[in-house]
This record gives sequence, structure tokens and C-alpha cells, in this order.
Amino acid sequence: MNPRELWDRYQRYLCVSPDIGLQLDISRMAFDDAYLDGMAEPASRALAAMDRLERGEKANIDEDRMVGHYWLRAPELAPDEGIRAEIAQGIANVKEFADGVHTGRIKPEGEDGFYIVLVVGIGGSALGPQFVSDALGTADDPIIVRFLDNTDPDGIHRTLTELEDVLPQTLTVVVSKSGGTKETLNGMLEAAEAYRRAGLSFPRHAVAVTCEGSALHNKAVDERWLRTFPMWDWVGGRTSVLSTVGLLPAALQGFDIDAMLSGARKCDAATRSENVLENPAVLLALMWHYAGEGRGTRNMVVLPYRDRLVLFSRYLQQLVMESLGKGRTRKGDAVCQGLTVYGNKGSTDQHAYVQQLRDGLNDFFVTFFNVLHDRDEPSINVDPGVTTGDYLSAFWQGTRAALYDNGRESITITLDELSARSVGALIALFERTVGLYAELIDVNAYDQPGVEAGKKAAGVVLDLQNSVLAHLREDAESSLTADQIASAVGEPDAVEDIHHLLEHAVANPDHGIRRKAGATPMDSRYDVP
Repeated sequence: MNPRELWDRYQRYLCVSPDIGLQLDISRMAFDDAYLDGMAEPASRALAAMDRLERGEKANIDEDRMVGHYWLRAPELAPDEGIRAEIAQGIANVKEFADGVHTGRIKPEGEDGFYIVLVVGIGGSALGPQFVSDALGTADDPIIVRFLDNTDPDGIHRTLTELEDVLPQTLTVVVSKSGGTKETLNGMLEAAEAYRRAGLSFPRHAVAVTCEGSALHNKAVDERWLRTFPMWDWVGGRTSVLSTVGLLPAALQGFDIDAMLSGARKCDAATRSENVLENPAVLLALMWHYAGEGRGTRNMVVLPYRDRLVLFSRYLQQLVMESLGKGRTRKGDAVCQGLTVYGNKGSTDQHAYVQQLRDGLNDFFVTFFNVLHDRDEPSINVDPGVTTGDYLSAFWQGTRAALYDNGRESITITLDELSARSVGALIALFERTVGLYAELIDVNAYDQPGVEAGKKAAGVVLDLQNSVLAHLREDAESSLTADQIASAVGEPDAVEDIHHLLEHAVANPDHGIRRKAGATPMDSRYDVP
């Protein structure tokens, strides 16, 4: 297309949502009007399904529960008064607790206040809060937030070592719906041990965000932790960032959580519109469907042109891929559905993988994020009449043009500014888009059987490790290969798993296993000295 034709297409397909300070440009996707016309009925059905979900229909059939994250920012939509009251009380409790910490009414024993928050969680209990923390954080925040979001012993050690001198002023927030998620439980135990070694009471420095009656809730109550905050079974982990899971650390860091919720609420309202061209979530879902032919044949590359959005691609990976990567439709038909998400930030990645995006495999579409407001302070000129922000904007436009000129498609989301309100709107936009797209491809966006399968498989490996280590200790006189050990414990087909767990045991002092090297790693012999 020539520039005038592109301008006409831009005007025709630009979706402007002034209430949330957001614009969606789909003009650089190569669909035509016939495509949108043909998808009008499926889009209408998807909107109707979302309406039923908001009214309380049990959308997560596997777990027999409602899906109500939209109620978090509009409690009046919840299907009963009890839920509405719980949401309002939860938000009020978060505000009250954060104010108590900021004013010093809530403080650790022997110290004047809490100045660090350590969030222990994984998946949706960490990715959303991490994104919000990085997107909105400033040097003036009353509290610094850090995360333990993995069961990596080196990562845990590094974080706790960094906090060693300020541990007396550190508040630990443990986030787990059930209290049984092993990665979170491990992080909690490591943190509690760090407090113990420092001569500090962990309960006097800890709060829990969990379901009432869970193992974590009962532990927090029995040990008299500072506070517990509710999670609800109708909020999934990947859609929990605007629940107490994300609101508590955000409020403690000093963010305006009312503005976050307001932005999300206004975005929800905008994305209920039956007018496709005025509904940014429907348009996004239709573009995902168009780009991947309804089968996820293209990846989504996320390129935000703002450092504060660098973690958004990680957050979207879970929200999108865990929701849409399914092996069966809701009718039970076998499919291989999904939408692969990867990305980093512009203009950094113009010097990294944009080379392949322009000239390599055309197996993707790009979602650009552009923020109009650079910063509150005036910028210097780095060239005559040109600021760093001007360069960033020019690099976005240049990359988009270079990709389009070579037949590579893209979407651009433009925010007026990056604020608590716009971050809330952005979260809500993609939550809604995921739900709508799932309806278009007939998968359940709200279960995660593959994640559960991985957890079960890990449990099998740990049970196997216990058997292997017990056998080596019982037969301390022998030095055995992995093959021999596999036969001895009655698991001859698990020899590779046994090889790997033995190699890990040898590399660490925790289990007292010794290796005698053989001609190849597989010939090595293991024993207990």
C-alpha cells in the first residue's frame, strides 16, 4: 500500500478508548473487511459467553467453580451479596494494613517500621505483582519489594543474602491459594529459617494471602502471624493480580490501588461493547484468530517501547499460554491449541532478534506497546531539537515500518501515559482478550491440566529419589551403577531419571552421596561413604 492508503486504513481500523487512555491500531494486519464480517457471529457468541461468565456461570468445569476475576474491580457484578461483601472487605483490609505499615502502627518487634517487603509466591502469585512493581515503582516508594518466585536454592540464597542486614525491617508476604504449592512452601521455609538464624520471630514478620481453611491459613493462625488476607477459589492464579494477591504488595509499595481497579473497571466496560470496531478486546481476539488461522500457527512477539513494561511479556506468557495452550476442546475433541508469546523491549531488541523478525521465518506477528508521555520532567536535547523520547518513538515507528515493508504484520497498543490507571486497564484488556479468544477456538481458558501433570510427574521423581537414597544407605558396602540401582529398587525403566537425580545428589553435600567415575557418565558408580 502507498502511504495515503495506509493512512486511510489506519483511520478505518484505529480503536480509540478515551476512558482508559488507550488506542489499538490493527491496520498493519493484512485482514480485509470480509474477514471481520465473517467473524461477526462468532464474536457475538464469545461476548455472550463472557456475559454468562460474569453472571456466575461455572466456567471452570474441571474444578467445578465460577471464574470471577471481573468482580474484583466491580463487586456489584458478583452473583451474590456474600461475594460482594468479601471483595469490599478484602480491599478495605489491604488499605488498612498498608496504611498501618506506612504510618508505623504495624511494625516489627524492636524496630521502628517495615521498609522491605519480600513476596514469596510462584506463577500468578508472582508474575503479576512483579510486573506491577516494576511498572509503577519509583525511588520515592515507601517500601522496596523483592520476590522469591522459584525453588532455586542459589536464587533463594542470593535474595536472602541481599536482605540479611535489613531482615529485621523486612515483611514477608506468603502467597498460596492452597498452601501446598511446593515452590512457595519451600521459599517460605527458607525465609523462616533466615529469620531464625538472625534471632528473629518469623510470625512477627509474616502475613499470608491464601484461602480460608487452607494449610497456609491454618499455619498463619496457629502461629499468630501478623495478618491473613483472603484468596477465593473463583479467582485463578493467572488472573489474580487485581485481587489481594497483587493489591497487597502494590498498596505496600505505595501505589494507588483504587486507580488500578478503576482502570480495569473502565476497560471491562469498554470491552463489553457489541460494536466490534469499538471493542479493543474483541479486535485483539479477532487478530489473534486471523494471524494464527484459529490454530495458533503464528507466535506473538511482545515489544513494549518502555523499560517499565519489560516484564509484561513474562506476565502475558502465563496469562496467554496457560489459558490457551490446551489439548482438547470443551467438547473433548483432540486439538493442539495455543498462542506462543515471547518478547522483551524496544529499542533494545532492535539490536537482538528484530533482524530475524524482518528477514527470517515469518512465523509471528508483533504486538507493539507505545507510551506517549515520556516523563514529568523536561528532557534534554541529545541532538538539536531531539530528545531520548523522540528517538524511542522514532525507533518504534521505524521498526514497525521495516517489518511491514517486508510483509510482517503487527498490532500497536498506545497508552496516553504509564500510570496505575493504565496498568489496571492493560491487565483487564488482556484478561478479556484471552477469554474471548478461548471462546473463538472452543477451549477452556480457566483450567490448566498440563501444569498439574508436571507437578504430579515431579512428585514421582522425588518418590523415586527417596527409594534410591534409602537403598544406597541400606547397602552401604556396595558401589553401584545407576542401572544396578534401578534394578535393585524395582524401577528398571527409570534408569535415566535415577542417573540424573544421582548426579544432582553428588554435586551437593545434602545427601552424602559419592561418585566413582567410570569410562562414561553412565558407567559411574555411586555409594555412601
